[in-house]
Amino acid sequence: MFPWLAHGHIFPYLQLSKHLSSTPHFTTYLCSTAVNLTSITSAAAAAQPHLIELHMPSPPELPPHLHTTKNLPSHLLPTLIKSFQESTSSFSQILQTLNPDLLIFDVFQPWAPKLASSMGIPSVYFSTSGASSISYLHHLHTFGSPAGFPFPALSLPEAEIARMRSPVRPNIKEADEDYPFGNYRVSTDIALVKSSRYVEEKYVNYLSSLCKKEIVCTGALIASDDAEERDDQFKVIEWLDEREVGSTIYISFGSECFLSKEQIGEVAKGLLLCDDVNFLWVVRFPFEERERRVEEELPVGFREAVKGRGLVVEGWAAQARILGHPSVGGFVSHCGRSSITESLYFGVPVVAMAMKVEQPLNAQLVVELGVGVEVGRDGNGEYVGEEIGRAIEKVMVVEKEGLRSRARGLSEVMREKEGEEVSEVARQLLKICVKNKKMVA
Repeated sequence: MFPWLAHGHIFPYLQLSKHLSSTPHFTTYLCSTAVNLTSITSAAAAAQPHLIELHMPSPPELPPHLHTTKNLPSHLLPTLIKSFQESTSSFSQILQTLNPDLLIFDVFQPWAPKLASSMGIPSVYFSTSGASSISYLHHLHTFGSPAGFPFPALSLPEAEIARMRSPVRPNIKEADEDYPFGNYRVSTDIALVKSSRYVEEKYVNYLSSLCKKEIVCTGALIASDDAEERDDQFKVIEWLDEREVGSTIYISFGSECFLSKEQIGEVAKGLLLCDDVNFLWVVRFPFEERERRVEEELPVGFREAVKGRGLVVEGWAAQARILGHPSVGGFVSHCGRSSITESLYFGVPVVAMAMKVEQPLNAQLVVELGVGVEVGRDGNGEYVGEEIGRAIEKVMVVEKEGLRSRARGLSEVMREKEGEEVSEVARQLLKICVKNKKMVA
């Protein structure tokens, strides 16, 4: 298992590794930098995948504790990608030492399967994005236009499409012109997608036709929060325990999406307009702005105005536990793929405030599935308090019965089928390993 250096990628790879390790056929190894491996040691212990350290160059501006996207200053991302791509010799030595039967690789390292192939090792690409957004973006890349995309529920504004056509792109080592970077083309026989076929079947099938590979869905791969239990999180759960069933909306914009003071003010305004809704709001700031404090960012008098029905938490939160709590009836989300998957899995309707890249497509998916509401924007394309409040009111009061019923139905299907989907992944991977052994013999 060789994921990109972001936790939103590492944890799905870790969860898949756990599932495969529980079968009689697989021993799994997960390769990443030391700082990432340290953060998942306790989570990995129960499943016993072997953790393998990747040694990356450390230029002065990128010491080892920054060999991860977590807490990485945004201007250093190109440096991280460059150093990652300069770890080829370390990864080559790992492959030579382990001599694995199969490599499962991620989006930013098309060089890895080519290196594995030179050693007679087959490789399978595993995308942590969903089939719906990938199929749209693949279509856009292949045909140069959204015209002809068969599912009108998904679209991007022309300005965003124009930005994607810009020649400015990450300098990815050994990338080619195929989408994205040639990873589907070099993937052996199949490609894996973090999705449920029973939720995104038409998109899975269309993606398969675009990339000319069988697409195999891994299921939700929900990570447990148990390894990160902390005293402040116990207080959050205790607070939720005191709220009525379905009465609370959870607000979080993920680990790498941060709101400006103005945006925080608009969310606060929206919450003030929904005076019959409880809320749990997790606020995070980028590492380079860690001196910012919640108290200084919230509007004056906000805490007093929401006392008794609102809790604002700074930093990390046990999201899976929160979404699985019976008092939570809605989720204001930036619509990152992991967050949307967790919301669907736990049957929680979404108030969609998409921010960037594929997130608008994820937001449109939850609306299409009938389990979410998009927040409207003003004439400048900005989110404003009135629209945020209106969307929260829809999800938590006006349309709650229909939204929750459909969300519960999807949750039941995803849970019922997840074992079947993981078993199919294991079967397909084993088939590739056996086929390669016969070819080598």
